[in-house]
Amino acid sequence: MKTAEHARRRPAPRWFARLALVTGTSAAVVLLLFAGLRSLLLVGLGLAGLVIAAAGVWWALARTGPARAMAVALACAAPVAVVVLYAVAGLLWVALVSLALWALAVLCGRTALAVDLAADRGPTGVREHTVDAPRRAFLIMNPRSGGGKVGAFHLDEKAKALGAQVVVLDPDRRQDVVALARQAADEGADLLGVAGGDGTQALVAGVAAERGLPFMVISAGTRNHFALDLGLDRDDPSRCLDALTDGVELRVDLGRIGDRVFVNNASFGAYATVVQSPAYRDDKARTALQLLPDLLTRHSGPRLTVRARGAGGEAAVEAPQAVLVSNNPYRTDDPAGLGRRDRLDSGALGVLGITVDNAAQAAGLLRGTRSQGLASLTARDVVVDADAPSVPVGVDGEALVLPTPVHCRIEPRTLRVRVPRDRPGVPRGKPPMNWRRVGRLARTMGRTAAGRLPH
Repeated sequence: MKTAEHARRRPAPRWFARLALVTGTSAAVVLLLFAGLRSLLLVGLGLAGLVIAAAGVWWALARTGPARAMAVALACAAPVAVVVLYAVAGLLWVALVSLALWALAVLCGRTALAVDLAADRGPTGVREHTVDAPRRAFLIMNPRSGGGKVGAFHLDEKAKALGAQVVVLDPDRRQDVVALARQAADEGADLLGVAGGDGTQALVAGVAAERGLPFMVISAGTRNHFALDLGLDRDDPSRCLDALTDGVELRVDLGRIGDRVFVNNASFGAYATVVQSPAYRDDKARTALQLLPDLLTRHSGPRLTVRARGAGGEAAVEAPQAVLVSNNPYRTDDPAGLGRRDRLDSGALGVLGITVDNAAQAAGLLRGTRSQGLASLTARDVVVDADAPSVPVGVDGEALVLPTPVHCRIEPRTLRVRVPRDRPGVPRGKPPMNWRRVGRLARTMGRTAAGRLPH
């Protein structure tokens, strides 16, 4: 039962919510007080600038030659023109102050919702299990990953000093990491680990799950997306070795595409086709700009169909230009959170499909998940089909070509991951902004503090 004493233990949501309402109202008051009816013009010009800039970006990606140059100029000129018009009208400072107040209001509102959610539901992280230190840890290290982090942080020497068996891959020849991991398991290894990119981690993670062994991630890759969502230190990969002496175990999900495991995601469509190009590694930007126009306008590349099945039934996405199937959903409510997952044990795949046929739909993507051009789903099983016998797929950064239809599924809590007890942790995401909930929270918390129960 929630009492006044319980409410006093968490006053922050109420005050954040009230501050959000005050600053949001102040943003509107500043516009009306100093701009009057012209405030409507200010807002309209700002929105028009955003829409025109988004349309310009679409034309720049979907066109070539002079049309692309004109589109780039339009995308750059639109926001500049809005600022100039504000300045000429003497209202630039009004727009900036109002925008700053509005940004503060949204920040406070989302913070209030996040704190209240945490207080009601508790931590959302994966449950930790205390375990004994491994006796025969086996680690595979790629000396080329992350620009040479294995050598820069002396990871092999430090791991050996802690009693682990270490195999450093030969950069001059291709080695089968799956075979190495299976051989180590056959010889009695009680932990498998990788210092390398997400693609290598996924391969060895599949062996660990297959043999029921704990898996250890050392953040020696370039982007370290999996390490980020596990809460590991990405700046100093040597801290990940603490899991060998003082570690805890997490049970997380694994994604599977066909017979291959993925720890992050599998991508289809435009991006997956671009990375297949032999020229992509040497010049990523130029290769993408050369291939995207035909892919986005569907003059080349397979026509995809996505069917997702989850607890809420089945859903389909027809002819998307790009599809991302992820091991647990990515955050889409906050641009700062893109590429992050709040959980790795939800038992669901995340599905993002982008379908944009014109500049108007490209501008509509500014609405986020409410946009008609963006499909955001969760599912246990996903089938990606195409009007071609095979499709390019990017699996944890590895370029593959797979026969259609491609089946993806989630394997809940299949992987035992060994992580250090002391680690930075996963930044908790804030829930989507909802002004009605913020207002209700500000009022309800006040009544609770007075001794009344919230509804």
